[in-house]
Amino acid sequence: MNDTTKPTIGIIYGSTNGATAEAALKIQQELTAHGLSTERHDILGTEVKTLERFDKLFLGCPTWHIGDLQDDWAGKKYKELATLNLTGKQAALFGTGDQYVYSDTFQDALGILAAELRHSGVELVGMWPTDGYEHTESKGAIAGKFLGLALDDDNQAKQTPGRIKAWVAQVVVEMNLKPELVLN
Repeated sequence: MNDTTKPTIGIIYGSTNGATAEAALKIQQELTAHGLSTERHDILGTEVKTLERFDKLFLGCPTWHIGDLQDDWAGKKYKELATLNLTGKQAALFGTGDQYVYSDTFQDALGILAAELRHSGVELVGMWPTDGYEHTESKGAIAGKFLGLALDDDNQAKQTPGRIKAWVAQVVVEMNLKPELVLN
């Protein structure tokens, strides 16, 4: 990508009960409100190699079971991440979970994905403060910041829209995304 080429932006997510799919849609709507064009894909029906097509990635995964990746990301898809060349790409992670029931594994999926993505050459952006959450541990947090946007629609659903709006605005700046020129 050079300065005259629009970056390609992909939103790829896994979702079992719909919360992460809904977050992906809201993130796409926020990016559109910033004048940016995106593609949104459910990882279940998407080849992992698709990630290489995009300059900028928004990757969503709930923490599932007790501190695991969601089933659509786990196993083969996760292992395939190691085969990708994502050098020079930027990725922002987002995840859903329950900070009270799974207090000691809240947002672990962010940490699991982040570790593998870093090995694939990705620059992670979009760190999010742990302030305002009540959890005891997380593989998805380092030094008071989550490795991406942490959402808890089970306990803090009213905060989700504001968090998504603020996080997308933050990531747009961190990724140096310039809106498309809109002609009237």
